[in-house]
Amino acid sequence: MKIATYNVENLFDLQKSGHEYTEYIPNSYSQWNKKNYTIKLRNIAKVIYEINADIIALQEIESEQALKDLRYELKRKGLYYKYYKIANYKQTTIKVALLSKIPFVYTHEIAVKASYRYRNILEAKFKINNQELFILVNHWKSKSGPESMRIVSAKKVLKRTEELGLDKNIIVLGDFNSHYEEDILFKRKRKHNDTNGVTGINHILGTKEHTNKSTLTDLDEGEYYNLWYDINTKDRYSYIYRGKKEALDNILVSPSLLKTQGVHYKTDSIHTYKKKYLLSGKSINRWKMSRKKPRVHKGKGYSDHLAVIAEFVVN
Repeated sequence: MKIATYNVENLFDLQKSGHEYTEYIPNSYSQWNKKNYTIKLRNIAKVIYEINADIIALQEIESEQALKDLRYELKRKGLYYKYYKIANYKQTTIKVALLSKIPFVYTHEIAVKASYRYRNILEAKFKINNQELFILVNHWKSKSGPESMRIVSAKKVLKRTEELGLDKNIIVLGDFNSHYEEDILFKRKRKHNDTNGVTGINHILGTKEHTNKSTLTDLDEGEYYNLWYDINTKDRYSYIYRGKKEALDNILVSPSLLKTQGVHYKTDSIHTYKKKYLLSGKSINRWKMSRKKPRVHKGKGYSDHLAVIAEFVVN
């Protein structure tokens, strides 16, 4: 079973809701129009089609309409996701979503905070070979905000983990805007470190001490293992900022998914989807816009993130 996460970078529809970023107001000077929307849908669908995951978590989807349009484009290409859901209760500008070949037992939104600066977490429960699997899709606050804001989201994930049961099969994935060793990186960045060195991903979700491969790691209940540790350091990235590789997108698993019976993680299977066309020199071939303001869409590129994929064995 293949599970992936992909920040598709601002997939906005062509309906004006009043919540859009300026450059995504439909049919304005920025040329977010049918032509460019169609190109964006086609390009993102190409990546998702090639990945062909059983379940794929998405970030930066504006609306259910945008998700449906993407799903339709995938269906045209021959990849049908019968089940889909977007975290749509809160009118944040962009939202998280899921596409799945496997039916949901249920989907549920976790409200992080009332403020629009926090995006809801999307939870889905699956039953696979009579075993429960829970997936929590995240998109934490960007680095424009301090670590304390990401900790709020991390604490919601931990609280929900405790409610579901610490022994359950839980995958927490998405764009955490946090490196797998954020606690080391952000010490040099005073504007982020407003928490005395404590991070959401490492300390709250318990990924700090687990720097061995999954086969050598013994987790306590309530802790998560970050799958990035399963592969070479040079391959641990999903984002490139000013030439520097970062792992902002993560797939974390609960202790029961590191066992070798039932549904479990396939050792060494995590990887970034980085076909040549998705890279441009030392950068990611992101969606292109003019540098001069007001910014104009050029109708080229994909996303500023690469998708991250992991495989799971179903017994």
